[in-house]
Amino acid sequence: MDGRLGRWGLGLLQSLSITLHRFWLALFDYLAGRPRLERTATGVRQPPHHWGVFTVQYPEEKLVLPERFRSFPVLLYEEETGKIRCTSCGICAKVCPPQCIWIERTTGPDGKPVPEPKDFVIDLSICMSCGFCAEYCPFDAIKMDHRYELATYERQRALVRHLPDLLVSTRYYAETHPLAWAEEEAARARKGRGAQAEAGE
Repeated sequence: MDGRLGRWGLGLLQSLSITLHRFWLALFDYLAGRPRLERTATGVRQPPHHWGVFTVQYPEEKLVLPERFRSFPVLLYEEETGKIRCTSCGICAKVCPPQCIWIERTTGPDGKPVPEPKDFVIDLSICMSCGFCAEYCPFDAIKMDHRYELATYERQRALVRHLPDLLVSTRYYAETHPLAWAEEEAARARKGRGAQAEAGE
């Protein structure tokens, strides 16, 4: 019993030391007149090399989200043409761990399938925001969004999103994920140059 009390006491002291450490850092920042928060157009954030405690007055103030923050999936369409990138190949639905994605492929007048979705359904009440769908999509058509304020009073209909609810433009994605967008565009340009070089040969 004494050994357990000793371990509990040591754990308590370690926890309090972390709290005190953060408190002193915040106090020193305050006394030195350093701002604890930077306010930007997209929200508030703590400046680099500041480790003290700070409070955000949510919902009036919101934290700046990291680019790799994952909320729920969305589908991209090209800003210039309005064409949806998704070809309804079904890979995202196959790799989805909770199986919350359903895709209905478009059928042409001749009865043959057309490589675009007629409907694309995601049940957000089941989605675990793992990002597998975006990771495995071969066409960069499905991405993880930053919008997280999706609370509703019921979940049977409000959290089941269909194709029109999921569509966002490539411009929106470029604004919310600038680094990822630049990397993808560079890779796409390299691939295009390689294809042109092979065609020239």
